[in-house]
Amino acid sequence: MFPVQHFDWQATIKINIYMLQLVGLWPKGAKRYKPDCYQFYATTYTLLLMSSNSFFQIINVFFVYQDLEALANTIFITCTAVMVAVKMYFFIQKVGLLKELMDILGTDLFQPISEKQVELVKPDLKFWKIFYVGYWFVVGTTVLFWCLFPFLNNSVKDKQLPFMAWYPYNAKVSPWYEFTYFYQVATFGYVTPVGTNMDTLMAALMMYIGAQCDILCDKLRNLKILATESDTNVNGVIIHCVQHHRQIIHFAEIFNKFLNMIILGQFCTSTTVITLTMFQLSLVDPWSEEGFSHLFYVSAVTSQIFLYCWFGNQVEVKVST
Repeated sequence: MFPVQHFDWQATIKINIYMLQLVGLWPKGAKRYKPDCYQFYATTYTLLLMSSNSFFQIINVFFVYQDLEALANTIFITCTAVMVAVKMYFFIQKVGLLKELMDILGTDLFQPISEKQVELVKPDLKFWKIFYVGYWFVVGTTVLFWCLFPFLNNSVKDKQLPFMAWYPYNAKVSPWYEFTYFYQVATFGYVTPVGTNMDTLMAALMMYIGAQCDILCDKLRNLKILATESDTNVNGVIIHCVQHHRQIIHFAEIFNKFLNMIILGQFCTSTTVITLTMFQLSLVDPWSEEGFSHLFYVSAVTSQIFLYCWFGNQVEVKVST
């Protein structure tokens, strides 16, 4: 009915998709994992880095539970690692739903029908890109600070590891210390892109829902103009708008099926982590290396909550207007 612009929605999140492919969370083409090299690669990384690291940190809780400071220091890191692992599980289990959403984005109903509509959605796409870079900077700086912390406070001389965990060997003697240090850095070097790219993809999908609402509203405001340009009557344009609206609802329903459990776990974990981190901050000098580490971490977790709240609120605002 309308001349579409064939706008590539996925171009905005190209780097996001590439990073998910890199960490084993986005099988190419297929809507689910197949028994191939990519699945072996994803499983190996998940088991060697994510699962084993979370296991060693959880076990450490039982060794330090009588020391409140050490317990808080262990739990707030463990909660983060476990939450990322849980999000990975739901992500892998329901990756087919995400691929279905990507297919819907490419349909004609979701395409802008004029340059004006393309310009209408560009500010949202630009804001997501800015937030993606800013979020990566905050989280990346925090993890880098953690990984280098034993060098910054000179505790590396005492064989101090970046993260508290239990291991079935003496991690304070060489070469086990160096091996464990590298293992922890590699683990969080994997966890960081996994967590950040899952979060920002969720934000992008919410942003797309809001952008589609903007496009639909523009169509409804210009019914007569569109009817004239498409050489049809107003009723035909209204039918098209109804179909577009139903497609947006369908997109949102699929997204909600994917997101609901992740959001529940995310907010529960983030609240716990912020509480424990602020407790840790009250025990150290805020201007010390450890104090800066905690401040960066609180900023990262707050940005994570802000991401879901901001983009979710944008959807609510645009749906109601």
